[in-house]
Amino acid sequence: MRRILSLLALLLVAACEGSGPAPLPVEQVTASFPPHGIADVIVIDAADALPLRAATLIAPDGTTIPGDGVEVNVRPSSATGLSAAADPTRGGLVQLNPPGPVAIPAIHSESRLLITISRASITLPDAVAYRRNWQHCRIRLDFGTAPGAVKTLEIAAPEPPGPPAG
Repeated sequence: MRRILSLLALLLVAACEGSGPAPLPVEQVTASFPPHGIADVIVIDAADALPLRAATLIAPDGTTIPGDGVEVNVRPSSATGLSAAADPTRGGLVQLNPPGPVAIPAIHSESRLLITISRASITLPDAVAYRRNWQHCRIRLDFGTAPGAVKTLEIAAPEPPGPPAG
């Protein structure tokens, strides 16, 4: 029994060896045409503390084209680990546990980013007109939800993909 308790203490120390929450990545926003994708859709990817709520393309004449939708993943996480004690085919700690309803230790790791990952898309109504004037277009991004923190950011529109090969 003493051997099991010392093994459990060792496993607990090993499991707690992490360095705390994952560090915040640098806040960033990119707008691009997806590679090998449709040539009339702009995709905006944002990593920010606030969720992206709206994306709008602003044409040189002031016309606005709203985005098609926004996907938001708040604090994305991943869990990995080894549950060797619960799987008798992997060996490991299962032989050390006494029979009966006893908690089985498992090695487990979980990562969580303390940031929001958002993706929006804007479908161009006229890809030819965009190709002629894309340097003068802007994309307005609205982050957050009122009455809380809200911010607006304007970025340059992306260069359209090259002409199709042929």
